[in-house]
Amino acid sequence: MRRFAALLDRLAFTPSRNDKLRLIGDYLAEAPDPDRGWALAALTGELSLGRVTPARLREMVGARTDPVLFALSYDFVGDLAETIALIWPETGEEGDIPLGAAVTRLARLSRAEVPEAMAQMLDGLPTASRYALLKLATGGLRVGVSARLARTALAAYGNRPVEEITELWHGLEPPYAELFAWFAGGEKPVNAAEAPFRPVMLSTPIDAEGLAALPPEDYIAEWKWDGIRVQAVAEGLTRRLWSRTGEDISAAFPDLVAAMDFEGALDGELLVRRGEAVGSFADLQQRLNRKTVSRPLMARFPAMLRAYDLLTLRGEDLRPLPQTERRARLSEVLAGLEPTRFDLSTEVPFTSWDELATARDAPHESIVEGVMIKRRDTPYIAGRQRGPWFKWKRDPFLVDAILLYAQRGHGKRSGYYSDYTFGVWRGEEIVPVGKAYFGFTDEELRRIDRFVRDNTTERFGPVRAVRAELVLEIAFEGLNRSKRHKSGIAMRFPRVNRIRWDKPAAEADTLEALEALL
Repeated sequence: MRRFAALLDRLAFTPSRNDKLRLIGDYLAEAPDPDRGWALAALTGELSLGRVTPARLREMVGARTDPVLFALSYDFVGDLAETIALIWPETGEEGDIPLGAAVTRLARLSRAEVPEAMAQMLDGLPTASRYALLKLATGGLRVGVSARLARTALAAYGNRPVEEITELWHGLEPPYAELFAWFAGGEKPVNAAEAPFRPVMLSTPIDAEGLAALPPEDYIAEWKWDGIRVQAVAEGLTRRLWSRTGEDISAAFPDLVAAMDFEGALDGELLVRRGEAVGSFADLQQRLNRKTVSRPLMARFPAMLRAYDLLTLRGEDLRPLPQTERRARLSEVLAGLEPTRFDLSTEVPFTSWDELATARDAPHESIVEGVMIKRRDTPYIAGRQRGPWFKWKRDPFLVDAILLYAQRGHGKRSGYYSDYTFGVWRGEEIVPVGKAYFGFTDEELRRIDRFVRDNTTERFGPVRAVRAELVLEIAFEGLNRSKRHKSGIAMRFPRVNRIRWDKPAAEADTLEALEALL
């Protein structure tokens, strides 16, 4: 556990991506089996110890510490695992627990056994190891490492392409003994997963200046839709709907899965229909992240796939073919499918970049985010390769909003108020319209943090209400109507664009101005 604790600590305070890759690689090289496999599962989100809940941990700490002191500490720290690790009574022991042994024990516990078993393990560990054990048990590592970054570090350690690791990943199980055996010279694992996920091809952002150097005749353009990227795979008797990161989301969209009457793998945008039109992203969110979906919800928000690529067909791998040939084959496949469930992403005709810019700025539907630009002769290349595919999004909207609440961050931001809720004027009151936690520099973060501490009016655990004085210029991709928000609207991808220290709150924007953008 000590080695894993040291890894988490260094990852949380290491901003550099390359340094994070090196730290994970060093850990994989030094840690024994099965510890390194379980650590990898935790970093990639594949480890689930669901019986260790926050409620059980509060029950445990309440029996061993002063509840008032714990409440005050939790209010200041803002992170349950960190608070428990710091406040836990010292026993004088400085022992250690193998990571694999901890996982095995936690996996076998009943809910009722969790408080006592966790307390026994915490008693024998120093503070840093207690924190690591608690984070491992709850699954909330928050050290700035995505599943893809962890797999990239794994691929570098094993001297294999990350795409090869990704294609095998869903056929493997923690603690990945066969994977590490392969790295050591053994047989390559066979992906036993049915309807496996293939690493997706990603685009890079571009603007008019970047396009000017490219020949328009070498590219095609398609609308970029405001949905989520998915891969629909139907192979043998198995049907799967994967997110772009390889998460199985089939359970949330059984109506679409049932209509997958083909043998192959499609790449496209998951959307929902509202009558004859495409629904908003807020409509799609009604279906996302659900383990089961009711018939009324499916009827109200029917799922569809707007396909734009074909990866495999009846056992044939089409990824080496050029873009135009794959698109032609895709069109043939879609012709035999239910058109309300599957259709082809529409091409945007153009002969010059100026002509495409005009189309991009005036799309036929508001749900369009911009255009995708794809080189005609390119094969389907996993990962983000600059050149074959570009995304040219519409310019973001800007609004001047007022900071209302600030919440403590996590990881390296745990000492700062870095998550901001902001609002706009509705008559004489200010109503919240969104939340943002990025878009500012470290120096700006420190300055806002000082403002929050100096201008707090109320405290709610790790959240502070502040005087309505600081104006933030917020950039966002679009708006949807929302019954869940007091303002009646929800922002898409809000971020802090500028901090308007110079602007009085009275001059911030109004809800009426935002509603005019809908």
